[in-house]
Amino acid sequence: MKNLCILVFVLIGCSAPKEKRLVGSVEKFDPALDELIATEAQAEIIGEGFEWSEGPVWIESEKMLLFSDVPKNVIYKWTEEKGIETYLNHAGYTGTVPRGGEPGSNGLTLNNEGQLALCQHGDRRVALLTSSFKDPKPEFKTLADNYQGKKFDSPNDLVFDKQGNLFFTDPPYGLLKHDKDSSKQIPFQGVYKVKPDGAVILLIDSLTRPNGIALSPDQQTLYVANSDPSKANWYSFRIKGDSLIEGKIFASAKIAEGEKGLPDGLRVDKNGNLFATGPGGIWIFNPQGNALGRIKLPEATANCAFSTDGRTLYATSDMYLLQVTLGPK
Repeated sequence: MKNLCILVFVLIGCSAPKEKRLVGSVEKFDPALDELIATEAQAEIIGEGFEWSEGPVWIESEKMLLFSDVPKNVIYKWTEEKGIETYLNHAGYTGTVPRGGEPGSNGLTLNNEGQLALCQHGDRRVALLTSSFKDPKPEFKTLADNYQGKKFDSPNDLVFDKQGNLFFTDPPYGLLKHDKDSSKQIPFQGVYKVKPDGAVILLIDSLTRPNGIALSPDQQTLYVANSDPSKANWYSFRIKGDSLIEGKIFASAKIAEGEKGLPDGLRVDKNGNLFATGPGGIWIFNPQGNALGRIKLPEATANCAFSTDGRTLYATSDMYLLQVTLGPK
């Protein structure tokens, strides 16, 4: 397969993105990509200097983007007017004993009431921020922190369906020694469902590193990225009540072996197309699993999020926060 590179940008080194700086390229594998990304699309650095940026979510009511820096235990915000600001300290670990590793928040999303939900590595739970968006404080309500009395490893990414059910992944990345850590209590890496009444249901225990998670527009398909280098795949499952059926490899990351990054965070647009971070940047798949193209980026890319109108894609790419103008759709 020959890649048609329709945009190439040069990364210009400087300490802060005071001027527009463009990075990467957009590759087209299928003409259908033209319906999703305008030919003048750009990947622009709008923030930098992070240790490992993750979990972006657009907050329309505040016209701001929130995202995690997992090792720093901080949530930052970005606005068009002020750029990057610290939003919330102690975002994923609220303990008093200093610790290393990746203790912060990871995936962020909004529940159906518009509240911020967080995957917290250090506190090993999924929680709601109970303070207001305008006056954030590290005050949280636990949504789930254990399965059958055993603590989760480090919840990573999450999504709500329209009925208020919460789906999330639990790899070991927040534990200091990952799956070899002495504090690990669950012998597998799980994908879970939390019902509105708080009941926790194990959906999958067979994925080695479940990571990014997303739902199809009809809420019938659950997508899960597996960030294990030896089994680097995106999976799809049909939802049947409190179970998953018809699990299969939706797409394999072997299409770009050797490039920076693994299947990680992903988002689904209103037409069911997947924008999935993985080797070499952000892969774009149609609902049938065919790769339409890729936003090729030089650093490992962790996650992405759409603006409310779907015309802008934000991406966390290692030390960078990026903005990609998709154009009218």
